[in-house]
Amino acid sequence: MEQVIRESDGFRLYRGHFSPVEQQELVAQVREIASHSPFYRPVMPNSGRPFSVLMTCAGPLGWVSDIRGYRYEARHPSSGAPWAPIPPGLLRLWEGLAEYPAPPECCLVNFYRGKGARMGLHQDRDEDAMDAPVVSVSLGDMATFRLRMEKEKHSRSWRLCSGDVVVLAGESRRAFHGIDRIFPSSSNLLGEKGGRINLTLRRVRLPSGEV
Repeated sequence: MEQVIRESDGFRLYRGHFSPVEQQELVAQVREIASHSPFYRPVMPNSGRPFSVLMTCAGPLGWVSDIRGYRYEARHPSSGAPWAPIPPGLLRLWEGLAEYPAPPECCLVNFYRGKGARMGLHQDRDEDAMDAPVVSVSLGDMATFRLRMEKEKHSRSWRLCSGDVVVLAGESRRAFHGIDRIFPSSSNLLGEKGGRINLTLRRVRLPSGEV
């Protein structure tokens, strides 16, 4: 049964939102996305240091990082092709949880594999629609998720399991957040080699008519 954790700053955690069967369906959809828009390893701006995770995207826009900086692009940085479409099930997830009047424009897919795969504390600030929440799905190996509000010194952390959904809304939308560590072999969803997939739904542009 799903358990919902709500914080006063707008953070929401839906534990067990997706059943095991639904998780398998999502993994199949991720593989379909990757067949159209292959995983690649982005690099940090300026330094060119490679990320420890592989990435791809789905939707009208994709988030990319290279030596020129962070930004959204309409085409895959390697193939030059438009990104794969966002699967209908993820669009329904957004409709059910986002409480926002416009659909997501990007589904960022992060693939973590190995003990060194992590994501340092960062803010999602490359979007114009900062009033829209970020909706995130965990699949595969368990991970430690860390969150620190803009004006706070101390952070909070949660263990995220396969099928959990996190919503960053309200004040938490601007919070620093990241993945401290992955727990290898804590799930067999992705096969013998394990790993973790994170799907992050984002609205990039303000809805029509807004400035």
